Amino acid sequence: MMSDEHTVIQAVLAEVEKAVVGKTDILEKIMMAILAGGHILIDDVPGVGKTTISIAFAKALGVSHKRMQFTPDVLPSDITGFSMYDKNTNTFRYIAGTGMTNILLADEINRTSPRTQSALLEVMEEGNITVDGITRPVPKPFTVIATQNPAGSIGTQALPESQVDRFLIRLSIGYPGVAEEIQILKEIHDHALHTIKSIVNAEIIIQLQEATKRVYVDDSIYEYIAELAAATRRSPLILFGISPRGSVAAIKMIQARAMLDGRSFARPDDVTAILKPVLQHRLIITSQARFKHRSVDDIFAEIVQSIPLPKIVE
Repeated sequence: MMSDEHTVIQAVLAEVEKAVVGKTDILEKIMMAILAGGHILIDDVPGVGKTTISIAFAKALGVSHKRMQFTPDVLPSDITGFSMYDKNTNTFRYIAGTGMTNILLADEINRTSPRTQSALLEVMEEGNITVDGITRPVPKPFTVIATQNPAGSIGTQALPESQVDRFLIRLSIGYPGVAEEIQILKEIHDHALHTIKSIVNAEIIIQLQEATKRVYVDDSIYEYIAELAAATRRSPLILFGISPRGSVAAIKMIQARAMLDGRSFARPDDVTAILKPVLQHRLIITSQARFKHRSVDDIFAEIVQSIPLPKIVE
């Protein structure tokens, strides 16, 4: 059964790669986050394919998707929906917002107001939308793929740390290499997004997510993640370490990587592969560390190196 699931997952990735050149590692991590039932934050400069990746995944997964460009005038009701009076029935009826979908592409999330950001993140956390006292569940599966431009760009509103913590992973796509960019230039008129086929549907995705939860994780891996989280909380260079939410996210992504690789059990290499995208964005370093020109990258790398990886006999 695991081999069948592995084949399906790889087929989805193959479809997405029709529209995205040379970013296999990024695509795999996004697929892992979807398998883990989490949300994705893609943080990078404009024009590197953040939106294309999001649309490509929605098409390959065969689920409903909506895109919202987060500008300063976007309101919370644009996400949650609102009640409108219907004079024909003399009642109020619910008009769904963009949050009522399977995959929501929240484009440039840090260009909208903090109030609207909070409305979206509440839907992400609870999986429900409440309007006028009536709570409605969002469709399952539900994934937010949010993109943001670097902090400091004109018109941006930085996400608070507590909100960034709600994203399962944070990724940076980066510029393509020369060979990859040449391929992109040659294919600019191919309309690759239109060639992507739907490989699965909502029901199959839910089944894959449930199978991911059943991936076996050895006690030594649980201990490693707990020790790593504790080390970040003890560090004099870190103001806020990894929260229990971050530790849970790490385990989910470890299971998802094993699933992506066609295994029913997790290995130490699953741990090393997910640490940075899952945990690093949850750390807040002290002003003293910044004064000493220490980066989150360096501090986190030192903590990771100080804790021996679990050894599992297969």
